[in-house]
Amino acid sequence: MYDFSLEPEFQEKLDWMRGFVDAECADLDILFPDHGDPYDVRNEASREILRPLQQRVKEEGLWACHLGPDLGGPGYGQLKLGLMNEILGRSYWAPTVFGTAAPDTGNAEILALFGTDEQKQRYLEPLMDGDIVSCFSMTEPQAGADPKEFECRAYRDGDEWVIDGHKWFSSNARFAEFLIVMAVTNPENPPHERMSMLIVPTDTPGVEIIRNVKTLGDHHALDTGIHAYIHYDKVRVPLDAMLGGPGEGFKVAQARLGGGRIHHAMRTVGKCSQALDMMLERAVTRRAQGKTIGEHQMVQAMIADSAIELEQFRLLVLKSAWTIDEVEAGRQPHSASRQLIGMCKVAMAKVYHDITQRAIQVHGSLGVTLELPLVDMWAGVLSLSLADGPTEVHKVQVAKTLLKNAEPQNGLFPSKHIPTRLDIARDKHRTILAKHGLLENAA
Repeated sequence: MYDFSLEPEFQEKLDWMRGFVDAECADLDILFPDHGDPYDVRNEASREILRPLQQRVKEEGLWACHLGPDLGGPGYGQLKLGLMNEILGRSYWAPTVFGTAAPDTGNAEILALFGTDEQKQRYLEPLMDGDIVSCFSMTEPQAGADPKEFECRAYRDGDEWVIDGHKWFSSNARFAEFLIVMAVTNPENPPHERMSMLIVPTDTPGVEIIRNVKTLGDHHALDTGIHAYIHYDKVRVPLDAMLGGPGEGFKVAQARLGGGRIHHAMRTVGKCSQALDMMLERAVTRRAQGKTIGEHQMVQAMIADSAIELEQFRLLVLKSAWTIDEVEAGRQPHSASRQLIGMCKVAMAKVYHDITQRAIQVHGSLGVTLELPLVDMWAGVLSLSLADGPTEVHKVQVAKTLLKNAEPQNGLFPSKHIPTRLDIARDKHRTILAKHGLLENAA
């Protein structure tokens, strides 16, 4: 039985978060709206507003809650973290205010799990304190997110690793204090054992940011791109810069993805909830054809479809989060959550697109302007369908899992073929059917 119930004390924390995010984090969204603003630690104005908010979060015991107790966190589990991220999704700045902004969360987990004491002191502590930000440099221009096609390599030269190659879409590299780079170190190994993870300080000689790529929603006239195209030109780092062992990069990467995908999904629930709230407000305010637009059946259909799809998606994500907790508690096998996480990833972008699109439509011409957040939300759909692996990859994974457990049917017809089943049922109950004269009329 699935159990999503919460202790009253934790519900109080969620209630506090909701009020705090809507009242305080929303100000940062308006004042500093560029995509890179939450990660720009050198912007003194935004940090002067941010730091007191972060301190209040810390006083409430809600700072950086994504880490488990073994890594210095509160150990809330994925269900509670999912519900927290649902609230954080209502504000672009909220994850930074609460110390849970990606990719820093995943990078912190990697450092906590695989970092040396020195690495934790140099990188993890300031990262957890919110004093610096980081970058996960994995994707490559010729390979996308498929690690089996990666070409950026690292080879050993004496007591150093030398990194040579290109990386694409390395988010927040322009603001980052360090990068975690996935490079091929063992080309002779099987595909998933060829890569390793290396910590590279951003100011290391040879780290060349060719350009910061802009995406939909960035301003054309300003240098606002945050996804770096990087050339690692024979970059040298010490041997102890490696996280995990040689060839364990894929294993290290997987340690950061499962929970992160659930957090993305629940933040999407929060964004969709905000779009639905806007739709409802508009529906009972704006008038057309002599009545509020909410009295028109087409608008009612948009609202109903959005509410139903959002509730379905929310329950899928909560089930996935609950299952991860069950796996970690040893009550379900390790593979139990994998398919559910894939389903969340597939459904996420579609639900977000459809609800945001309807909200824009209900707001009419105002909906397509930059005077509301809806267009920027809609633009985020395009990236969301690619982040953490393209949607299509997860569809294939879900389908393969289902097909692997499917049983082929012997014979000419499917197992639900009615004439075949009818013959079997007649043979099984022939005596009773004959007694009541039901066999004589059978075709």
